[in-house]
Amino acid sequence: MPELYAGRVRVPEFPPGLQWINTSPLTVERLRGKVVILDFWTSCCINCIHILPHLHHLAEALGPDVVVIGVHSPKFPAEADHRNLEKAVARNGITHPVVNDERMDIWQAWGVNAWPTLMFVDPAGYVIARHAGEFRYAAMHEAIATLLRRYREAGAIREGDVLPPAWTPSETGELAFPGKVLADPVRERLFIADSGHHQIVMTSLEGHTQWRIGSGSAGFADGMADEASFANPQGMAVSPDGTILYVADAGNHALRAIDLESGLVATVAGTGNRGSDDHSGPGLDVALASPWDLAWRKSLLWIAMAGMHQLWTFNPATGIAGSSAGTGAESIHDGPLAEATFAQPMGIAESNGRLFVADSESSAVRSVDPDENRVRRLVGRGLFHFGDLDARGDSARLQHVEGIEAVTEGGATVLYLADTYNHKIKRLDPRTRAVTTIAGTGEAALEDGSAHTASFWNPSGLSIAGNHLYVADTNNHAIRRIDLASGDVATLISGPPDGELLRPWSGAPL
Repeated sequence: MPELYAGRVRVPEFPPGLQWINTSPLTVERLRGKVVILDFWTSCCINCIHILPHLHHLAEALGPDVVVIGVHSPKFPAEADHRNLEKAVARNGITHPVVNDERMDIWQAWGVNAWPTLMFVDPAGYVIARHAGEFRYAAMHEAIATLLRRYREAGAIREGDVLPPAWTPSETGELAFPGKVLADPVRERLFIADSGHHQIVMTSLEGHTQWRIGSGSAGFADGMADEASFANPQGMAVSPDGTILYVADAGNHALRAIDLESGLVATVAGTGNRGSDDHSGPGLDVALASPWDLAWRKSLLWIAMAGMHQLWTFNPATGIAGSSAGTGAESIHDGPLAEATFAQPMGIAESNGRLFVADSESSAVRSVDPDENRVRRLVGRGLFHFGDLDARGDSARLQHVEGIEAVTEGGATVLYLADTYNHKIKRLDPRTRAVTTIAGTGEAALEDGSAHTASFWNPSGLSIAGNHLYVADTNNHAIRRIDLASGDVATLISGPPDGELLRPWSGAPL
């Protein structure tokens, strides 16, 4: 829980000229008389994402005398771009004020050194405590409520709101922040994780909607397709017989199964609570942590468990789930499956018995061979080695790669990558470790055309059917299709226009 400061540390003023979201620029003086929680976060970080619902509930439960402010201090260059931050705020449903600390000025002034870090300020404007990492909601709520009672008894709390009413993102448009896409060429259908609408959408391969699964409101309920609820669903996998769609329900820390004949949705793994250890057992008794993507290998469903920096497996025949690769430490070490480390894996694919992983926080691609009991790096050097460079092996650079698809071309495996923060689609040859861009200018935009003129914005999911590569173009709220023969890019489904999902407050300066 919060680590109390022994001395009185005066709060530094917010630097002038920074861009704010959900509020006009704030000052420390304006916040006097309130208990303030500064959340130092970055949008790529899964641990930062985990605590966002807790912060929202704290602000709601404790009322206007507690003010939460997000200080976005970016790790990756793409995260410093204000347009990308606006999208991240909307995608994560953040309603409290957020300041874009793009040059890390606030971070340095407050002496922060880890994401996420919470800094606590008393009504007189002094730093009183800090907490690094995730936290348990009940204990944090009690700690802050106790401080709040003391300040109220001392008459230190200033009555009234200091912030405008929280905004609510509009969820108009056919899609909202689709995270992953799955093509089923045998049955000529496409599954889309419509993450912003908390639904799964089934369409034809041409993008014609056939079925929406899920109530459309974030929740954790089993039942028939129109009654069940998801929370930020991501990766999907169809059972070999085509009757069951498995869904990585990231926001609920659960694995769900959809009966594609009856429409019944059932939870098969996860308790709904964020897990913190890696024991194996019956799926419904084991807590998961942000499962992000799925892939079949033989009879097991492999799970990219982003929140635990591991790969897990689920056995549908036995219902057993548990960790299968990775120690849980966030790093990029190769070696035997039980000794290797990953860094927030967000994409996984299988080809010829091997698994390939988009290891996002290390901007890496990993090869996993369960038969050889070996994890190897194909691209990527470490947590702070990233960029945009087509090259071979250790010289190549990606930026927070989140999507991966593995296919066989000419008798050999080829990988396609959603190089998410570079807004590009790339190709990786596992034999030579050569990376080449196949589509995307690198500009964050929605432009169809040739491989050299088309643009994407935070593509996060890939799937292939025949000669077509389908792309979940997340920040464009779109599904795009690349003709691998010609290189042409076309939009199949397009969501709301840029900005329609954003409802930042725009009143007088505070």
